[in-house]
Amino acid sequence: MGFRMGIVGLPNVGKSTLFNALTRTAAAQAANFPFCTIEPNVGEVAVPDARLDKLAAIAGSKQIIPTRITFVDIAGLVKGASKGEGLGNQFLANIREVDAIAHVLRCFEDGDVTHVEGRVDPIADAETIETELMLADLDSIERRLQGLSRKLRGGDKEAVVQDKLLRLAQAALEDGRPARTVTVPEDEARAWSQLQLLTAKPVLYVCNVEESAAATGNAQSERVAKMAAEQGAGTVVISARIEEEISQLDPEEAAMFLEEMGLEEAGLDRLIRAGYDLLGLQTYFTVGPKEARAWTIRRGTLAPRAAAVIHGDFERGFIRAETVGYADYVAHGGEAGAKEAGKFRVEGKGYEVKDGDVLHFLFNA
Repeated sequence: MGFRMGIVGLPNVGKSTLFNALTRTAAAQAANFPFCTIEPNVGEVAVPDARLDKLAAIAGSKQIIPTRITFVDIAGLVKGASKGEGLGNQFLANIREVDAIAHVLRCFEDGDVTHVEGRVDPIADAETIETELMLADLDSIERRLQGLSRKLRGGDKEAVVQDKLLRLAQAALEDGRPARTVTVPEDEARAWSQLQLLTAKPVLYVCNVEESAAATGNAQSERVAKMAAEQGAGTVVISARIEEEISQLDPEEAAMFLEEMGLEEAGLDRLIRAGYDLLGLQTYFTVGPKEARAWTIRRGTLAPRAAAVIHGDFERGFIRAETVGYADYVAHGGEAGAKEAGKFRVEGKGYEVKDGDVLHFLFNA
């Protein structure tokens, strides 16, 4: 089950620098001019989770395999992107393919790094990109509504649902609100997601601050935090320059560097976890002598569907799930100890998997 987060923002806000650090590569060219990123760069990164190491140590696992999230570095948007300005059409298409948006905002002053608008104002930057995405959605909705007219006359049930949802989104957008503010009935959630509206995607604001503000943030990041709270969006403070430096160090050197900077952990770890949370994801584990492995599922996933993440046959032939909660597994020294303590459970098809569950699935081949 792959999840993709697109890194977006105006040119020269630190997107590619951040992406380089995220993927521990120099795959995305970072340069001081607009559109240095043309094709979206893609990188998979491990979701940091100390629980996995603990489980592996208890079980004596030979291999540790973390769950992963994919980041896509999308070239800088500019005002007019919805009408094809800059490389707008291409960028908007790239955004449509991701599950969520990490919106990098410049919250630092630096006369050596040009701002495309000639000023540093993260709120205005956020509004510029949101406006372009909203305009692109409105244009897309108008075209889709026209295309549905024939199916509606024929009484097509799917077309009726699409028409209803598109008009709900259109009303919100015309009122100046992104599509993600629309309340959609649970039984229409799938149809809603299939519309792939740009502004329906969850947003995480990433405040790129100067190095001295990496631990505490600054006045600009505080403004962004207030805006994010009003929108119900997430926010993370990070110094992309620091993270790029850390990515070039070995673990021991990185730990010393973080301590010198007054940071408890790398900002990237917080960013990755925030993205994971933003998408409504959680982790379960499979643990044994061969490997300890983390698996990604959405919150609320039932056991058979969780099993399908490992292999489709596990869902089709699902019999039951044997499970121990993470805390119980650790407290009792593994599966055997958990069984003796009465913490080992057998669950059926209706079981909703919990974050941290250690699972073993039984199924008919």
